[in-house]
Amino acid sequence: METIYDWVTVAVFAGLIVLFLQRSSSEGEPEDSIWQYLAASVGCAVANYLGNHDDFPYHDVAAIVVLVGTVAYIWYALKPLKGIK
Repeated sequence: METIYDWVTVAVFAGLIVLFLQRSSSEGEPEDSIWQYLAASVGCAVANYLGNHDDFPYHDVAAIVVLVGTVAYIWYALKPLKGIK
């Protein structure tokens, strides 16, 4: 864990894990699919890869765009705060 991208993407991924475990252990039919979590996990991996490899032009911008897109996807598709009133 050498760069800020490592820390941020691991934190987002840890949040995904907690969200998945919380929802998979709750009673009733799960409302979201495991494929939705896979898409968010791949987004974290791509953002980390882009941030750590400076051989790409504008790698920082690309990593930030992918990371913001991943967080937006998590917010709108998985709705992590659904149920909090």
